[in-house]
Amino acid sequence: MGTDMSRWPYPRVVAHRGGGTLAPENTLAAIRHGASMGFRGVEFDVMLARDGTPILIHDETLERTTSGHGSVPALDYADIERFDAGGWHSGSFRGERVPTFVAAANLCRELGLWANVEIKPAKGYEVQTGRVAAQLTLDLWRGAPLQPVVSSFSVDSLEMARQVAPGLPRGLLVSKIPPDWEARMEKLGCVALHCNYKELTEALAGSVHAAGYALLCWTVNDPVDAARLFEWGVDCIVTDRLDLIGADFQG
Repeated sequence: MGTDMSRWPYPRVVAHRGGGTLAPENTLAAIRHGASMGFRGVEFDVMLARDGTPILIHDETLERTTSGHGSVPALDYADIERFDAGGWHSGSFRGERVPTFVAAANLCRELGLWANVEIKPAKGYEVQTGRVAAQLTLDLWRGAPLQPVVSSFSVDSLEMARQVAPGLPRGLLVSKIPPDWEARMEKLGCVALHCNYKELTEALAGSVHAAGYALLCWTVNDPVDAARLFEWGVDCIVTDRLDLIGADFQG
């Protein structure tokens, strides 16, 4: 079953956090790596540092993916920028830094990459992060042939994104699709539902499509799973295993 391009005019296979397991997540090196393997779409996380700078990082704390310590919203970007965000992955990426959202967006534009911008607010910063990320997405991709999709688990972030940039496509992130998913989608004006593939059934996939929404699944790392999801009509999968599920994977 093919993707309905009117419903999802974006890449079908997207590199998770830039380069999946093959590069340090949420870095410019990761985005370049995904692009070098032929991926035309990348996903990454956007959070605010203390000074309001939007940066690419998944965790609220720095320990897992950088040489730093502490909380992201407790440090200015000038502090965070000093930390090594690549050495934890492998020696070849040592010295890679936590990039700003602006730098990542400019690189995506330069490489011709579509982006799934996940608004990943630190606790208590949902509205502010939604506002900044949506406005910058609108500004940085102005004139691009394909606008990014901004997605989030945070309803507050998505509501603010809708206020700031109503024309920007939005995706609601959930782990397990809740019973009231359709009401949530309608309220937030989302175009796509992004869910954990392990919680999806063929019947649910059919219901989402019947309601007119696109369906994205994360994080799909087995080609057998990917083929099954595409058979169900899933519009997009996000993968860490760029080496197993290539950009042109058809199932």
